[in-house]
Amino acid sequence: MAKESIVQIRIDSQVKEEVEKLYMNMGTSFPEAVRVFASQSLLDHGYPFVPRTYKNTTKSIRGALREYASDTLREKESEAFRKAMVTKHA
Repeated sequence: MAKESIVQIRIDSQVKEEVEKLYMNMGTSFPEAVRVFASQSLLDHGYPFVPRTYKNTTKSIRGALREYASDTLREKESEAFRKAMVTKHA
């Protein structure tokens, strides 16, 4: 399958550095891990793992995931995706 689309994400620089080292030590790359995540998500029709929080917290997983999301960025990213799809399929 051709790799013709670009995905941009915003991530904490320390997290990015650590995850790049992790995947490099596993013999792959962070971008490849994201491609695997996306492909497996399609096969599983959802997350390819069970999201969970640490046992000593009272947050629900939805609340824990929302903590890392940005409403402003989510709206911008959604609009950018919509525009890209309109352009691609025009």
